[in-house]
Amino acid sequence: MTISVDPEGRRLPIKLDTASNGEFVPVPLSPANRAANRLAHESASSNAKRLGLSRRQFLVSSCGAASTLLAFNSAHGTTGGFFEVQKEAALDPQLARVQLGPAKDELIFDVQGHFVDTPRGPKPATSVNPRNHEVFIKDVFMDSDTDLMVLSFVPSTREAEPVTIQAADAVRRIVDRLEGTHRLLLHGRVNPNQPGDLETMDELKEKWGVSAWKTYTQYGPGGRGYFLSDDVGVRFIEKARALGVKVICVHKGLPFGARSYEHSQCSDVGVVAKRFPDVKFLIYHSGFVSSVKEGPYGQKDGIDTLIRSLQENSVPPGSNVYAELGSTWRFLMRDPEQAAHALGKLIRFCGEENVLWGTDSIWYGSPQDQIQAFRVFQISREFRSRYGYAEITPQLRAKIFGLNGAKVYGLSAAELKKYTSRDSVSREREAYSRHPEPDFLTYGPKTRREFLALLKAGGA
Repeated sequence: MTISVDPEGRRLPIKLDTASNGEFVPVPLSPANRAANRLAHESASSNAKRLGLSRRQFLVSSCGAASTLLAFNSAHGTTGGFFEVQKEAALDPQLARVQLGPAKDELIFDVQGHFVDTPRGPKPATSVNPRNHEVFIKDVFMDSDTDLMVLSFVPSTREAEPVTIQAADAVRRIVDRLEGTHRLLLHGRVNPNQPGDLETMDELKEKWGVSAWKTYTQYGPGGRGYFLSDDVGVRFIEKARALGVKVICVHKGLPFGARSYEHSQCSDVGVVAKRFPDVKFLIYHSGFVSSVKEGPYGQKDGIDTLIRSLQENSVPPGSNVYAELGSTWRFLMRDPEQAAHALGKLIRFCGEENVLWGTDSIWYGSPQDQIQAFRVFQISREFRSRYGYAEITPQLRAKIFGLNGAKVYGLSAAELKKYTSRDSVSREREAYSRHPEPDFLTYGPKTRREFLALLKAGGA
């Protein structure tokens, strides 16, 4: 068989690079990250030779992913968090598939996905670059085990949206034509401190059928954000309630800059959650800040701002506040000890049913590597004992991967799996899996210059 994508096998299946989602400046890889990538490449060459495969053939296999994650363990150690992969899986295809493949009846519901459509020249707002929608469908539904996804938006002025609601709906209709009518949900982007946004909420619901609202509290005219507990934030929440779409997704953490840093933190979350118990607040990124090293609870910034807000307002675990992992998990895959603290805290203080799977892809290419890494991630016994963190059991993993998100959006996981297991997306995926050609690429900005260029293009 002719290999047309990365024939020399230069790209690893678990992608540790500097790509960001366009909402934070790319962070250079640490010495441990570079060592992890180096060890993974060395293992790929050695293991491929032992199995009589080319590097590319080996890396596309489950053994390739297992070998890569084992190399990451070697570089980082297993004191805090680690990837629970048996060493034999690097050379045993069946064992690797069992460890890294989907569990029975597993539902992967990605509550934060993005369609990256940035053409070089002007075009009608309702059009979609054919190449881009093909890349999206391949990355999400062919090269990953994702069952369904919510398409979200990036912050922008109304005149300079990188992806409009029309373009997002066009992608949804493309998947609909593949019979995947349950595969994509849409957000409606609302920044209530921006003229005209509150007024268009009616159209977003009636014309486009949005399932939730997406807002950026740190974004606004003149670089000034707002709090959900401000008058303008309360008007937004009350209108969402009146329209009957009572799921609000709020970007918290990953600050764009110093001008509105305070609004990127979570002090307002507990306030509005307590005031509006019938509204579900999905806290995108969970307050995570890439420049803050996650540790035990008690820090000033980062995820702890979310936990502190809940505690100060007597909002208990299992409430109407949900912690979402988009970009957060992808970044923390680089540092398993930080990942153990972040996940441990969120599960403990937000609740086992209140942590949601999100990837922020396709900024990071196919989300399959994030899925595979999470399938085998474990918090060490030492950390569980010392900090009261939960063990990542198969039941807990299933909740985070999709059961929790389905409940938030009022969907039946069993009915979804029943449908998606026999639609044409599923049939195409099965046929594709016989000769897969994942590219192992990421698309988000990888340097400060690329980040600033994207920020400028979006009008932020």
